Amino acid sequence: MLKNIIESYVQKTKNPNFKFDDNISSSVLFSFTRDKIFALIRGFRFFDTKHFKKKIFLGKSVKIFNKKNISLGNNVNIGDYVKLYALGKGNLTLKNNVTIGSFSQIMISMSLDNIGSHITIGNNVGIGEFSHIGGAGGVTIGDDVIVGQYLSLHPENHNYKDPDILIREQGVSRKGINIGQNCWIGSKVTILDGVTIGSGCVIAAGSVVTKSFPNNVIIGGVPAKVIKDRC
Repeated sequence: MLKNIIESYVQKTKNPNFKFDDNISSSVLFSFTRDKIFALIRGFRFFDTKHFKKKIFLGKSVKIFNKKNISLGNNVNIGDYVKLYALGKGNLTLKNNVTIGSFSQIMISMSLDNIGSHITIGNNVGIGEFSHIGGAGGVTIGDDVIVGQYLSLHPENHNYKDPDILIREQGVSRKGINIGQNCWIGSKVTILDGVTIGSGCVIAAGSVVTKSFPNNVIIGGVPAKVIKDRC
């Protein structure tokens, strides 16, 4: 009975093709359900009234700064020990059915003298554990993007051209990072400032992306380049 209820919920909210593996035991299902209930209670206790009609699953020891700048959709899952820092000119937005893996850091800005822009993560996006997303120059991730562990997004560069001035005193440049819809980003991918990734792209694990790419290409390497078209 419990298995059918959970299957139906996931099929309606996130994945219409979801079915439990036949090897999932009743004890495993009970433990999973118990943990989700506790996460849901933490979400209700922490977020304000505008989120009460939404299901927000909050992991253990999550740290949140500038909560008023956070906008959450429905069925958002935030893993254990995640940091959400919403100090920015715009919001930190997680839309419907977003999952943030444990130990990740989603931070618009840590600087009080030059705060960052925004972070927007679209519907049905799953981000793996230990990821770091900075929002200084702005980050937008489209719907239905799946991401492995240790993603690293850096929408900011340090200026360094004057050898007579300390690099840390030369300021920064910011262009932003934009990732299209329906992309698959492998583990340990790094994407640098000014990059736009087209929709439908696949980025191989371990790639360092320093330039923009069109729709529907497979990207890989250091620095990353087009390996082949998907079509």
